[in-house]
Amino acid sequence: MLGLANVFGQESSSPLDARTPHSAPRAKRIIHLLMNGGPSHIDTFDPKPLLAKYEGQRPSTVDLNTQRKTTGILKSPYRFSQHGQSGLWVSELFPHVARHADKLCLIHSMHTDIPEHISGLLMMSVGANQPTRPSFGSWLSYGLGTENQDLPAFVVISHNGHPRPGPTGWSSSFLPGVHSGAFVDTYKLDPKRVIADIRNPGLPRGSQRRQFELLQRMNRLELNRTGPARALEARIESLELAFRMQFAAPEAFDISRESKATHDLYGIGPQPTKGVAGGRKYGGFAEGALIARRLSERGVRVVQLAFAPDIPWDDHTDINDHRPKAFECDQAIAALLTDLESRGLLDETLVLWGGEFGRTPTTDVTANKPGRDHNHFGFTVWMAGGGVKPGFRYGATDEFGMRAVENRAHVRDLHATILHLMGLDHQKLTFRHSGRDFRLTDVGGQVIQDVIA
Repeated sequence: MLGLANVFGQESSSPLDARTPHSAPRAKRIIHLLMNGGPSHIDTFDPKPLLAKYEGQRPSTVDLNTQRKTTGILKSPYRFSQHGQSGLWVSELFPHVARHADKLCLIHSMHTDIPEHISGLLMMSVGANQPTRPSFGSWLSYGLGTENQDLPAFVVISHNGHPRPGPTGWSSSFLPGVHSGAFVDTYKLDPKRVIADIRNPGLPRGSQRRQFELLQRMNRLELNRTGPARALEARIESLELAFRMQFAAPEAFDISRESKATHDLYGIGPQPTKGVAGGRKYGGFAEGALIARRLSERGVRVVQLAFAPDIPWDDHTDINDHRPKAFECDQAIAALLTDLESRGLLDETLVLWGGEFGRTPTTDVTANKPGRDHNHFGFTVWMAGGGVKPGFRYGATDEFGMRAVENRAHVRDLHATILHLMGLDHQKLTFRHSGRDFRLTDVGGQVIQDVIA
């Protein structure tokens, strides 16, 4: 029984207790940097020189149907250069990240099923095109538990609103409810209010504990009377976690405890716009990156940091709009890698960067200025730390960046690889529901062995 043993300081089992993985893990935790909207791989990490030569033309290689009608090839407006001893190519959009080229493991051959945001984001977050499955963060919480019983195992961070696809992207679905992601909005960041109703303003701690114990005993009497009831069991577990969180969470989210040097590293505070018209629009990412590090070092198993709200990288109308978005996250992403490494955390923390798909090398005809449509046929993600090969590129798209052609990797393969790095066998991590055994990778997925160090 879960009981109130943790409250009383006694031995107990909890659904969030750390569990023994299937094999020796390379990573203990993951930080997912979700670039909502689909950043263009051919303008960031996958250069294609032939785009300039064939601009305006539509060779058969790129003559594929995507969500919108497109016309001829559009060259990239961004310069690429090689970085580090590995010589990985990074565009001018990410000068800070480029300094970490020798830490990055680029997967250039990703592909997914549908060139539409909700389906793409669901596939990336829950491993399916329908909002009826647990998120991969919930699967990791279910399979591994957490190393800190005073904080959720899975936290989702966004700024000034939900990222798409919304709560279905961090839901536990048919897994026990305690494994759902805890959503945090960093708008007007106040560590005492960043999670709604985290503090009880009307009762001192002793009185609150007595009230809490009474409420939980009543809940358990009802559970004993009715028998197993998932909703009530989830409420009991969540109340116990919430009682502990009210003392641990404000400290974890209080970035004022960090030094000025750390704030400067991440770019927190007033920053020059460096030629970006209108200044910053998608604020809060730097604060979110620092919070991600603070949560990870406190034992939170999964942190998903969304570049949001909504789908900012969806640049149909002008691919030059990638510049201000990259400017707002580049320094913070690089700082996160630096910070994790300096604290000895990067080797055991898997950092994943990417969107739900890429963008076409062809021009979206609905654009006022040259922009790109969604491209589910081929795109790039990268990982760092957590047991992946540093300074490494895997797979390739064709000469124009339209389709993954070498060592093709589906999102389910990416999920299988993440689970493997965390010590979980994606075929063994199952949950019985509605008459069948479900898993994150459904009936597909293969571990991408070549990216593992």
